[in-house]
Order: sequence, then C-alpha cells, then structure tokens
Amino acid sequence: MKKVMMMAMALMVSTMTFAGDSEALKAVMKSKVYAEAAQLLKDNLSQMTDNAEKAKAYNHLVDLAMEKVTKETTVTEKQPYDTIGLANAICDAIENTIECDKYDQLPNAKGKIAPKFVEKNPARVWAVRQYLVNIGQDEANRSHHDNALKYWGAFVDSAEHPIFASQDHAPEQAYFCQVALLSGRFALEAKDYDRANRYLEVAKRDPKDKAEAITFQLFAMRSNLKTHEDSLNCINKLKEIYEQDPSNEVLVETINGMYEGMKSVKAQRAFLDQHLEKFPNSFTALANKGLMAVNENNAEEGAKWLRKAAEAKPDNALVFTLLGSCLSVQAANTEDTPAGKEKSKELFKQAIEAFDKAKELDPDKRVSKWGYNRYQAYYGLYGENDPRTKAAEEDSK
Repeated sequence: MKKVMMMAMALMVSTMTFAGDSEALKAVMKSKVYAEAAQLLKDNLSQMTDNAEKAKAYNHLVDLAMEKVTKETTVTEKQPYDTIGLANAICDAIENTIECDKYDQLPNAKGKIAPKFVEKNPARVWAVRQYLVNIGQDEANRSHHDNALKYWGAFVDSAEHPIFASQDHAPEQAYFCQVALLSGRFALEAKDYDRANRYLEVAKRDPKDKAEAITFQLFAMRSNLKTHEDSLNCINKLKEIYEQDPSNEVLVETINGMYEGMKSVKAQRAFLDQHLEKFPNSFTALANKGLMAVNENNAEEGAKWLRKAAEAKPDNALVFTLLGSCLSVQAANTEDTPAGKEKSKELFKQAIEAFDKAKELDPDKRVSKWGYNRYQAYYGLYGENDPRTKAAEEDSK
C-alpha cells in the first residue's frame, strides 16, 4: 500500500510539473497586444514554472513586436507609415530577444539546457535593425534627441551583444562607429555618463572618429566627478587611455588639468617630465611646465619652458605673451650694474619680440591681453618719451 501511495505521489508531482503551460504563461500567450502582454509578463514572471516558460513568454513578446515591424514595413503608398511605432517595435524586439535568450540558455524543469529560440530571434531582428539608423537621424534632425539616443543606442548595443555575434556585421561597418559617436554625444547631453562612455569606446575603433570620441569621452569622465576618490579613479582611467595613445595632446592636457585641480603639484610635474622624455616637442607639456613656473613666480624657469613651447607651436599668442612677461620680469630684476644693464636691455628686447609676436597673432587681444605688459617692456627699454613707447602705450588701451 505504501508503495502504491508513493507511486501516486510521484505521478502527481510529474503531472504538476510537466502537464503543460502554467496559468501564468497561458495569460501572456493569450494576449495579442504587445503592451498588455509585456505587463502580464512582468506581473507573472515569478509564477512561471521554469526557465523554458520564461523564454517562451519573452519569445511571444518578440513575435508581437515583429508583427508590428512587418505591418509597418509592408505598407502600401496609400497607407500611413508609423516610423516611430516601427522604431519602438524594433527596440522592443531587440530587448526581448536578449531576455528570451537569457532564459533559453538556462536549465529547464528537467535540468537540461535546450535552447529553442537562439537561431530564429537574432536572425529576424537583425534583418530589420537598419531602420533604426535612418529613423534616428530623422529624430535628431527634429531635435528629438531622446528618441535619437534610444534608436541609435539600440542599434549599437545590439551589435555589441553576444547573441548577435553570428550575424553579418560587414555591411554596416562603414558607418557603425559614426552612429556610436553620435549616440555617445546624445548620452553625454542627457548626462548618462556611463552610457556615453560605452558608446564612445566603440566609436574609438574607427581612426577617423577616434580623436573626437576621446574628446567627448574625457569631457564625460570629468563631468561625473563628485569626490576625491572619483578624481583619483578618473586619473587612473585617463592614464590607461594615455598608454594606448600617448601622443594625444588632448589627453596630456586633461591629465595635467586633473592634477592641477587636485593641487597635486609633484604628480603633475612628474607626469609632464615623463611625457617630455618621450615627446620633447610636446607643446602641451612644454606650455604647462612654463605655466607651473609662472605660478611659482619663477620667471627664469618660466621663460625657459615657454620659449620651447613657442618654438613647438609658433602661432599661440598666449604663450608669447607669457614669455614676454617672464622676460620682462627678469629684465627688471637684473642687477643695476653696467653688465646688469646690458643684460637687462637684451632681456627687454627679447620680451618686446615676444610681445610683438603676440600682437601680430592676436591684434584684437581676444586670446591674450598683451597690451599693458608690452607697453611696460617698451618703457623699460626705451624710456617714457620715446615714440615707440608712446605707440605701445596707445596699443595698450
């Protein structure tokens, strides 16, 4: 009798587990409206008996989304074309394909992994992803940046997801990184910095987009700093990027700026010195070495580095202005002896040359306010009443 009861219990358990779909799954499968089915799945997911049921439910959402896609991509010329509905349906299909696969790859109630949708869903969704590019562009042109980010982001994210790895990526390679770059810019605009960084990392794969992607990426990293620890982590991340692209002057300026903002003078100087060992003509490093000396009131050291910076980039009015100022300070501090006077004259001459170059490059003083310091250099060399000094005084106004 006991044996019969045990057999009956085993049969009951077997019937409960494998008799058919659960009521939770049936509720989802009965719905033919995507929004309704998605809500039912959300409400009933925990009531489904195993991973296979969950995969089946998410596959149903893919089916419903693809029905909308099919409807909109097969309209006749006389029918209205719901572009936003099409784009949203593709995004829904992508999202639910990924969720379906997550459960499809897990053991079912029998403990077996038997994927049913791994070939069908990625192939059919991949075939319609291209619509997201043009619809995203239309939305960007209308200044609907949230929609553009959604559609372009889905396009990039799906291409990066392992489930779509076996699909043919070749046709979109010519513009894929450009879409990623634009996605990163809109994510940055939305202050979604993690997402922006993800897309910009993708954009960096294309040499023609790399420099711009790095510039936006650096801005994203610096915009998301809240604590001292954030700043330290940012510097470490910047250094990782720098190791991959050490000749990038934007990176050098950003790392230098981070150290400067944290008042880490020793680390700042060490970084610039190490960079100059590799790239002795780096304008950014040379100019910042000069600025550090200026901030430390070391005119001689400042002139040394700023002169090198001016040689590396002879079209920067600010560098010539700072160089002239350092030389003027040196001239004014020269000892009042015959030898000192001669040295002072030579330094004032060099200062005037630097200031005149700054005037030539920036006559309207938009970049650098060279006027008063230039007048002082002329005053120091030629005296108050010399016509050249008077002319310099007029230029200073």
